[in-house]
Amino acid sequence: MNKQDLLIIFVKNPVKGEVKTRLAKTVGDERALNVYIELLERTRDISFGLSCSKAVFYSKEVIDIDMFEPSEYLKYEQEGEDLGERMMTAFQFAFSRHYERVVLIGSDCYELSAVQIEEAFRSLENNDVVIGPATDGGYYLIGMKKLFPEVFTDQAWSTSDLLLDTILDLKKNERKYTLLTTLSDIDTEDDLKLFEKMLGHEDQRDHSNL
Repeated sequence: MNKQDLLIIFVKNPVKGEVKTRLAKTVGDERALNVYIELLERTRDISFGLSCSKAVFYSKEVIDIDMFEPSEYLKYEQEGEDLGERMMTAFQFAFSRHYERVVLIGSDCYELSAVQIEEAFRSLENNDVVIGPATDGGYYLIGMKKLFPEVFTDQAWSTSDLLLDTILDLKKNERKYTLLTTLSDIDTEDDLKLFEKMLGHEDQRDHSNL
């Protein structure tokens, strides 16, 4: 990786009642917010040392002072009516500034590591698109070396068919793609319990945290 590679991080502004809303339905807004803040911290930790350029795209206004240090992360506001339009606009922004390989991640996947992000960039040496599949049928990462609009248009966002539909569109347009390891997002209380168990923290940690 180098500074001509860009990692885009999509985040939601951490506001109580506006993040992890599916999780909040069973654990409450306060705990859901705490979980999301830990996920943001995890995303910061795995991305901080990467040698590529990095940009955080906020769902609302940019937060100048937060855990993403301005000396390390560029900061922008997401633009668009739906997730697909916001993602496409971010990729357009990156390629218009002459980045050669662009990878976009969210902040919901605790399992994601720096090694996997590096693998995604390497995959773009021989592929048009790289995707990190999520167990819920979506994806936690997508990268490309030029903009392919079909990835972002007319998709059923937040459904179990998103990954399959995206792959079908790539095949139809003869794009060369590769898939990373399938990982899980933390969106529900069951997801949260699974990760607490996997990490061995279920009995040791305060349950207001992840």
